[in-house]
Parts: sequence; C-alpha cells; structure tokens
Amino acid sequence: MLEGKMMHRELSIIEILRHAADAFPETEVVSRQFDGSLHRYGYHDAYRRASQLAHALSDLGVRQGDRIATMAWNNHRHFELYYGISGTGAVCHTLNPRLFRKQLCYIANNADDSAIFVDADLVPVAESVVAECKGIDRTIILCCRTDMPRTSLPGAICYEELIEGRPPDFDWPDLDENSAAAMCYTSGTTGDPKGVLYSHRTTVLHALGLISSCIVPYGTGCTVMPIVPMFHVQAWGQPYVAPIAGSKLVLPGSRLDGKSLHDIIEAEGVTVALGVPTIWLGLLEFLRASETQRTSLKHLVTGGAAAPASLIKALEEEYGINVVQGWGMTETSPVCAGGASGRELDRAEGDSRYQLKLGQRRFFGVEFRLRDDSGDEVPAGSGRSGELQCRGHWIANGYYNNDHASSEVMTADGWFRTGDVATIDRGGLMRVTDREKNLIKSGGEWISSIDLENQVMSHPDVAEAAAISTPHPKWQERPVVVVVARAGRELTADDIRIYLEDRIASWWMPDEIHLVKELPHTATGKVSKLTLRELHRRGELD
Repeated sequence: MLEGKMMHRELSIIEILRHAADAFPETEVVSRQFDGSLHRYGYHDAYRRASQLAHALSDLGVRQGDRIATMAWNNHRHFELYYGISGTGAVCHTLNPRLFRKQLCYIANNADDSAIFVDADLVPVAESVVAECKGIDRTIILCCRTDMPRTSLPGAICYEELIEGRPPDFDWPDLDENSAAAMCYTSGTTGDPKGVLYSHRTTVLHALGLISSCIVPYGTGCTVMPIVPMFHVQAWGQPYVAPIAGSKLVLPGSRLDGKSLHDIIEAEGVTVALGVPTIWLGLLEFLRASETQRTSLKHLVTGGAAAPASLIKALEEEYGINVVQGWGMTETSPVCAGGASGRELDRAEGDSRYQLKLGQRRFFGVEFRLRDDSGDEVPAGSGRSGELQCRGHWIANGYYNNDHASSEVMTADGWFRTGDVATIDRGGLMRVTDREKNLIKSGGEWISSIDLENQVMSHPDVAEAAAISTPHPKWQERPVVVVVARAGRELTADDIRIYLEDRIASWWMPDEIHLVKELPHTATGKVSKLTLRELHRRGELD
C-alpha cells in the first residue's frame, strides 16, 4: 500500500468550539433564561467558560469515560456542558425531563451516571430521580448564587460558583476519536429505554454531513435556532453545526409557545429554525391569529414525526418559509436524510411540490437499503415498500449495556434495522410509509404501546388491555386504550385515568379509554391491533 503524505489528526468535539473561538470570536450565542431575560456572549467567551468548567470537572475527580448527566433546556450553560464534559473525555449524558420518573431512574442507573447538572426549574424532577439513583453523588445547579433553590439533591452546588475564578484555557487531552463523547437514550418504545453512545468521530462527521447536505444555507450570514431540545439527540446536532459554520446560535429556553418563539425569532433575526411539527403548528396558529405577515425566518427544518403536507404548504405559501423535512432517529445521530430540493423541486407544480417535500434523500456518508419480510432486496424504483435499513459514519452499531437489544437491531452483514417501512424511488427519494411495530408518536416523542398497556394491566380490576394510535391534527398521533375488566369487577374510564396519573408521563395519558367485553385476537393468540384500529375508525369500539 502506498500511503498518502498527509497529516492525521483525531477528530474531537472541543476542536469545534476552539475553532469558533478563533475564527468567529464575536459571533453570538443568545439564550433565553428562565425569567425571560436574554443572555448573550460570543464564541470566544463560550470557549473560556467551557475551559473553566473543564478545570472544575478535573477538581471534582471526573475521569475519562465517566458519564455525567444533564437535565437542562436549550441555554448557554447547557451549551458549555456539551463541550466542557466531552472535551475532558467524559460522556455528556442528556436526560429528558419529560419522561416519567421510572424511566428516568432506569436510564440514570443503566448509564451509571456519577454526577448531574440541573436547571434550577427542573430541580423537583431531578430530586425524584436522584433519590433512586445509586451512583449520582454530586449535583450542580445551573444558576448563579442568588437563584439557588432549596433542594434535597446530594451535595448541591452552584454552577457559577463552581467555575468562577478558574483559568479560561485548558490543556485538553488528546483523545482517541472513537472514544465515547455523548449519550442519549431512546424513549423506551419497546421495553426499557436503550442507550446510544456517540463518539467524537461520529459527532463531528454528523455535523459536517449536515452542513455539506445543503438542506439549509448555514454560514456566517445565518442565525440558527434549535427548538428541538438539547436533551433530545443533541438538538439534531445544531450546537455543533453552528460553531463550525460561524452561524449565530439562538437557544430559546423552555418557552416554546407560538408567541414566545415568534418574539425571539424576530428580535434575534433567526433565519433557520429546527423542531417537530407540533411546534410549527403552534407557530402557524399564532401567525394567523395575530395577522402577522413578516418574519425573518427563511428556512425551517421539521422532523421527529411526519409533517402534514398542509402545514408545509401554509408556511411556504403564506409566509415564504422554505420547509425541509428531515429523517433520522436517536441511533442515527440523528439526521441522515433531508427533503427534496433543487431542479426536481423547481419543476414540480401545485400540490406535487409538497408531496416531494414529504420525502428525503440520504446524505453523503449514509447508505439506505430496503428488505422485504424474507430478507430479500426491494429494488429502488420498484414501487414496493420494505424495511428501511441503513449504515454509515454516524450510525449506531448497538446499544450501551444491552447486548440483547443490540443483536436485534443489527443485521448479520452490519446494517442497522430502523423498524420503519419505506419506499425509495428511482431518483433516490425515500418515503417512510409505516412502522413495523405498534408505536405511538405524539408531538415528536415516542410512546410505547407495550409500556402503556403494562401500566393499565397492572390495575387490579383489568384483565386485558391494548393501546393503539389515532391521528391527531396537532400531535400527529394520540394514544387510545381499549380495556377488558376482570369478571365481576366494575370499572370506568375515569378509574383508569386516576390510576395512571402518577404512573406515566402526562403526555402519555390516553385521549380515549374504551371498555369492551373482549379484545380481538389473531390465530396465534395475539391481540389484533389492526382490527382494533378499524373498529375505532368506524366508531364501533363502544
């Protein structure tokens, strides 16, 4: 082999922020704080504070490979954690505060988190979780001294006091680019949540892949606002993309209603925003109700759930916003495909244009294939659907601390089984048509029908239960539960709701609960959810 005469440098997350600090020192990171005020500084100052954090972590005894949990909204301190934790060689493990307590406890224990950083308004959530976590013995509240809340969290200290006075630069370790950098758990759609462990290499390549895809024009003239939470798959990579591209970064905090989003979009001149369809439905509703005609927003990326064509059409025709639909999942870092663009889209007319926008093309660095139930190839352009499988530079090859689940999602020849059913046309446009498993996706978040059924069936008066989904104009899907009472027991829908209140997350609560005499079953004894959906569609469940 004749080797090239080129330098080799390990890819590292901290190099992203160090680059931004040198090349774009005054480009702003703006974040909305809990009290509604705005915090702003440049990438140079963000790097200095991430360095101070790294010194603090070292003094706390954090070692390479340690899992450090975060429970925080999209704000500047969380941004610093992304770099300060990973840059030292530890693993930044984001926890989703919207999950219910049992899931959060499982996740923190499975990851073996040793410390947690928590936004002040999320302290009550963290208290209920940390009390049942065997490994977390250090807690840092993301606030200044005057805002420190009273808390039972172990060894709680103030973030600003923790980093205050420390050196503004750090001798970052030379890390293997394949070493773990960040972790995010799936929402437990089938069984317990599963941990996806990202490396420095995959994280950097994912960010570069997003920029090179040209689905939106990143750059120094762009202002990016990730509305998708930083606790959910690294805010779709935007905290890494914006510094690389030199884009201004706007972090909206926890206020995500239409008016609050519109206010910060206009105040900060946001040109690119990213979020789930529910967010955009709320923004569209506000724009229409307020009769607002002007917005600085030029490009909108939607994902996490299928966006209705009517939503895309309204945003484009009424407000001139280019809407791009992305595809991905926690296991794909997450974005690896984006909506149709270019000449093909320019030639499309009428509603066919918006139908094209419902599909996605893979990015460079990712490959797709379809397989039928027998494992045979489904050729692109055949018009047939098959299970979507993928492989690439930022695709997971298994789950953390879960060999059984890892073996189920990986094929013998090294492809990841997504669980989505899709078609791919001759032009390479992929469209997801269904899901293999009976998952419910509401507002961009997965709800496990199995877990929901298990909670319902733990009620002493329930004999059998099944959870299905129903379409919803705002949330895409909502859960419906069908219940059979035990013989001789009296049971109402309200009894079930009251029972579930402290057992599931509020957004898991079924919109409808139907009491029936029996559930339909297949020949193998399984509940026929296909039949249940049809009965529900015809209004024949009661």
